[in-house]
Amino acid sequence: MEKEMIEIIKNDQFAKLVGLELVKVELGYAEVRMVITEKHLNGVGIVQGGALFTLADFAFAAAANADGKVTIGINANITYSKPAKGKTLLAKAMETSSSRSLCNYTVDIFDEDNAVLVAKFNATGFIKN
Repeated sequence: MEKEMIEIIKNDQFAKLVGLELVKVELGYAEVRMVITEKHLNGVGIVQGGALFTLADFAFAAAANADGKVTIGINANITYSKPAKGKTLLAKAMETSSSRSLCNYTVDIFDEDNAVLVAKFNATGFIKN
């Protein structure tokens, strides 16, 4: 990953605020961990959908920008499969296709045992340069 781009990704203030940790970044791939705390829970005591979306979006951003080209999201959707259990979540972003100006990614979010799929996120990015 381009050193300058990884610094930009690591400087994401919202990701810092919600406690996201960049675990692994390679060309077209990234892993991001989130330790679940009280601030991530909704009114019924499970991880809030927006927290899961943010986790997946950050993993997408890291993977899509890994080659040093600025890529911004232009469309994204998420499907929630099961409530998150345990103390951590791991998002794994993987490129599914790419052209000169568009890319597509899938991000799977797993529970702390990396066994249960909690949510699946799909995103399209616009490659700026």
